Amino acid sequence: MGIHSVVNACTHLQNATRARLGLTSVPNTKYNLLLMTAMQKAGLIASVTRGGPLPPAPNDASEPVTSANVATRRLWLGLKYWNNEPVLRTVKPVSKPSRLVTVDLKTLGRVTRGFPVGSLKGLNLGETMFLTTDRGVMESREALKRKIGGLVLCRVQ
Repeated sequence: MGIHSVVNACTHLQNATRARLGLTSVPNTKYNLLLMTAMQKAGLIASVTRGGPLPPAPNDASEPVTSANVATRRLWLGLKYWNNEPVLRTVKPVSKPSRLVTVDLKTLGRVTRGFPVGSLKGLNLGETMFLTTDRGVMESREALKRKIGGLVLCRVQ
């Protein structure tokens, strides 16, 4: 599993929002794409675009991915700001390659309601948690609605 690429992407997003960047890129991996599209669906990221080593033009169709250029593909992310403050204040990876954190439905319900369970702290107001399940990457409240648990990827405030 490519959890190390997700950890690096979370750290990069944290640094990019602290630097007040409007556009940044992360490597184009399957797990990064799933996490970033889930963040876009939750309203935390403005746009997710596949591109090359340089940012794509606004109305330009991306070039197809071939075996010759697959290593140079990037995901270009448009970051959101509200009243001159970043929407993504903190992005903290929960699972690491050396310690994967999984939650079942009961544990996920308690953590989402704000109660700590083991080493996993409860969610605060305005905080969300993303996890990967057998049905894709989703936000913790959506996973509760669908009654499934999974591997915790990151917490976003």
